[in-house]
Amino acid sequence: MLRKILPNTFLRFPLTCHFPRAGMSQYGPQFVEPVFKKETIAALEESGEIESVAHVPIKAARNNDTCSVFHDDLVSKFTNYVMKQGNKRLARDLVEKGFENIKRLQLERYHLAESDEERAKLELNPRVILKKAVENSRPLLQLTPIKRGGVRYQVPVPITEKRSYFLAMKWLLEACREKERTVHFPEKMAWEVLDAAANQGKVIKRKQELHRQCEANRAFAHYRWS
Repeated sequence: MLRKILPNTFLRFPLTCHFPRAGMSQYGPQFVEPVFKKETIAALEESGEIESVAHVPIKAARNNDTCSVFHDDLVSKFTNYVMKQGNKRLARDLVEKGFENIKRLQLERYHLAESDEERAKLELNPRVILKKAVENSRPLLQLTPIKRGGVRYQVPVPITEKRSYFLAMKWLLEACREKERTVHFPEKMAWEVLDAAANQGKVIKRKQELHRQCEANRAFAHYRWS
């Protein structure tokens, strides 16, 4: 009867029901995360905790989980931040070329050094230099907008460790992409990482500016608990 009265309406707007799909995991709560690193397994064996998880169901390891001695969690995460549109091979090649440029620049400084003391201070491992650059770029505080009495205040709050690592690597990549378009990404990455490792450059200035803003807004810190 309704189709005879409103034929065009049913043709244009078919009767379909949309129900929200609940996000569910294929593993139950009894499954534990896989332990694939040899150092972690050795620590569990020494503490005796490995017996408590010997007969517990374990989730399947991800495709990027590896026990290789050449794997580095920080470098892998930095590569994921460099990646765009899922092209991880290109991101990995760019990071490796950036490491080559860092190594080349450090070797040039090593051979130009006049004394053995200067050579001993130079770090030639690009992975260690990247870790030092990220550690120097990590902020300790951040500003969070909190509304009190109709006014929105910028309140300084401590930052979590995971968030600080994310901001440090994000700032490094933004500084690399802000430079001239005629310079390739590996060269820009080498310059910014070396500057951050030496506690200078755009990223360090950005972190210091954030800390200065947090210091200027320290009077609003009590709004964090109120």
